[in-house]
Amino acid sequence: MKHLLPPPPSGNTSRRSALRKLSFGALAGSAAATAGWPLLLRAAPAAANSPNPSAGSAAERGALPRLITVGGGITEVVYVLGAQDQLVGTDTTSLYPAAALSTPKVGYMRQLSAEGLLSLRPDAVIAGSDAGPPVVLDQLRSAGVRVELVVSDHSWAEVERKVAAVGRASGREAAARELQARLDARWQAVTSRVRAAKGPGPRVLFVLSHSGSPTVAGEQTAADAMIRFAGGRNVMSGFKGYRPMTAEAMAAAAPDVILTTTQGIEALGGEAKFWQRPELALTPVFQRRASPGALVHLDALELIGFGPRLPDVVERVHERLRPA
Repeated sequence: MKHLLPPPPSGNTSRRSALRKLSFGALAGSAAATAGWPLLLRAAPAAANSPNPSAGSAAERGALPRLITVGGGITEVVYVLGAQDQLVGTDTTSLYPAAALSTPKVGYMRQLSAEGLLSLRPDAVIAGSDAGPPVVLDQLRSAGVRVELVVSDHSWAEVERKVAAVGRASGREAAARELQARLDARWQAVTSRVRAAKGPGPRVLFVLSHSGSPTVAGEQTAADAMIRFAGGRNVMSGFKGYRPMTAEAMAAAAPDVILTTTQGIEALGGEAKFWQRPELALTPVFQRRASPGALVHLDALELIGFGPRLPDVVERVHERLRPA
């Protein structure tokens, strides 16, 4: 179908290329799918749990439901639960684990096509609440496809909702409950460690610079939530969403740390090129740019995807915001 991207070519694909150009690498397979996960998140056997009797046409034909996921964090849950054999398509933000790169792609999460989605004959589509357009989701429902929408509010509850939604849609609810119990224990340990840190957290500026002019993150963004979870203070307050990075804003914000994505650093040509932005020269962090913890960057999906890796990511950001 014209709305689907072609099958992936052979060979490895860099994460930068996957994010910016949406090219794919033929890296499928159960071993490749789980090799990068922490032990806590290693996938359960693919046969775990029987199909949900209420799964509609899939249950009638005695098969596990065929799934399409829209949102990188949701796709990660599918692999952690060992349900990747049920995955027939993903959106272009689904870049991890490596095997997800070789799944048929249904386009960007906010620009979905009913024709492209239905061509993959899914039993269920699991997506974030910002997926759309809404008319496409209505067309899927009219065609008998189960649509699971997960509210995105950049909270730990969002991760819980993703795990539960994938569990229901895939027929693996027991495995999902077991995974959530492990994740909850890990989350409690990490957040307790962050709260135990002494003194006020550093003043943090999040910069998004994948393409075009850099922007900074204000309130009610995934970046703002990550900064707070990791024990920092977002210097950009008083507005919601993202705004252009201006010299005046940088001077007023006076950040101690800059948080950004690895893809953004690569898009600009490396850390040295990043610091050449004239707006940054007006900030305190510019004077200590060679010091550990001045510039913190992680993979974009890790940092703001709010998937099952969130406890580990929060711990890593916290350690980098407060280097020993």
